[in-house]
Amino acid sequence: MRILIGIVVGLIVIVALVFVVGLVLPREHRATSRIVLHQPPEAVFPVIRDLAALVGTWPDLKNARRLPDQGGKEVWEQNAGGFPLKLIVEESIPPVRLVTRVDAAADATFGGIWTYEISPAAGGCTVTVTEEGYVNNALFRTMMKVTGVHKTADGYLTALGRKLGETVRPEHVE
Repeated sequence: MRILIGIVVGLIVIVALVFVVGLVLPREHRATSRIVLHQPPEAVFPVIRDLAALVGTWPDLKNARRLPDQGGKEVWEQNAGGFPLKLIVEESIPPVRLVTRVDAAADATFGGIWTYEISPAAGGCTVTVTEEGYVNNALFRTMMKVTGVHKTADGYLTALGRKLGETVRPEHVE
């Protein structure tokens, strides 16, 4: 019985420590990753623009579907990383830029904006994804710090390359 109590107390101390660490980490973050593809922006942009295109290619993206527009803006629903998300397309400038925003309440676990930029490069293009987000939950902030702020964008970019028949390795810009 003493051992069991010690284990329970130890687990409580660990969770409390992880929570305290999360409280001192910043709520907001910015992470930029990029890849180079051997295809022109005009071939890459339609895949990025279709927010359901990576279902089956990006393991984190379980499903995606377009919903009715809201206020003249395109709306998508995705299940990404185990979380249901509603995304608003804030800006779409083919074939160079797409901006999406997580439609989240102020007290949501997390939210933010993804900016996708495509620029011509020798023999193809560079795709840059910048995530400007926030994480309200202190435990999730600690998890993000441990796994890295680039994890989601890197996973997306790796899946994008795979969808287009290329093997890529994301580079962290910031």
